[in-house]
Amino acid sequence: MENKAITCKDLTKRFGDFKAVDGISFDVEPGEIFGFLGANGAGKTTAMRILCGLSYPTSGQATVAGFDVYRQQEKIKKNIGYMSQKFSLYDNLTVWENIRFYGGVYGVSRPEIKKRSNELIATLGLEKEAGKLVGGLPLGWKQKLAFSVAIFHRPKIVFLDEPTGGVDPVTRRQFWDMIYEAAASGITVFVTTHYMDEAEYCNRISVMVDGRVEALDTPANLKNRYHANTMDDVFYQLARGAKRKSD
Repeated sequence: MENKAITCKDLTKRFGDFKAVDGISFDVEPGEIFGFLGANGAGKTTAMRILCGLSYPTSGQATVAGFDVYRQQEKIKKNIGYMSQKFSLYDNLTVWENIRFYGGVYGVSRPEIKKRSNELIATLGLEKEAGKLVGGLPLGWKQKLAFSVAIFHRPKIVFLDEPTGGVDPVTRRQFWDMIYEAAASGITVFVTTHYMDEAEYCNRISVMVDGRVEALDTPANLKNRYHANTMDDVFYQLARGAKRKSD
């Protein structure tokens, strides 16, 4: 159990009489790309907040990077990266300033920040844009930079909350190439997405419905089990009976 990137056993979060997360259990392997899917109201956002050390569960057990979600939230935060579609970079800072700022927040030393920053800017091909405000970059470049910044400190796990929302299909494919590279380097990727074609890229997928994990397996096995041609078909079959409408 200690070797798992993430463990959950009967994890529950109540708000009064309402169970936002209702006894979910799963493990995530180191270096795995784990898709965490669910319609609005399924409880995935609440569960992700717990796993990121931002909220306490009501009951159950969970560890992230080997740290307990009840007692070691600060250690969890130091060992993970996080990127969301809504907010990951400061538009009024330059590319270089964003990298330097987040490197400092994550505790990377100044010499290492300088070294890694130069490598990162070269890898992304942003040499000419390094001194420009992030707000002026195309969305696709922002998302690639945001992902790179989220793993700048080389965390054990990176949480991606709908990271490719609004970007074009070509950029989404390039973004997933970056995810594959991160996973190959040993970083565990925990990703939520509304794009079911992206679910096909994950090693395994969990589908939440009304606070519970209704299905968990590889994309191929899920399509087999539900006699479906695509993950879209699987998702609709599972989500059709959902009673909740908002998270």
